[in-house]
Amino acid sequence: MAKTQDYSAIMKDMMGAFPVDTKAMDEAFKTTAALNEKFSAVSVDAAEKSAELSAVWAKDTLAKIADFAKVKAEPADYAKAMTDMVSSSAEAAAEHVASFAEIAKKVQLETVELMMAAGKNASEEASAVVKKATTEATAAVKKAAAK
Repeated sequence: MAKTQDYSAIMKDMMGAFPVDTKAMDEAFKTTAALNEKFSAVSVDAAEKSAELSAVWAKDTLAKIADFAKVKAEPADYAKAMTDMVSSSAEAAAEHVASFAEIAKKVQLETVELMMAAGKNASEEASAVVKKATTEATAAVKKAAAK
């Protein structure tokens, strides 16, 4: 009968042959978690503002509908009420859409700032890692040449 290969031993040997700097992995995880927290804060803030704006818009619209639905003395008053409601709704729509655009603009600016900061941090960290690796490799070569 065929014997199955013990892949766990092979993986253990293979991973042991490639030393990993766990401190660097921990720092990378912490940096990523901090960046994700900042992105989440931007998203949640934008969602809250959008929800508040939507609620205000809905309340305004319902108030206009309530005014429109009231009994009028003359038939012409219904036409005037309809015209007033449509006109004020169009104005409100323009204002609210502009407010949503401001929220989106703020989110875009904050996201770009976060990405730029993350890029700068990643570049600095990569530079430090490369410098450390170069120093260690140079020392190893010098040590090997001395033997």
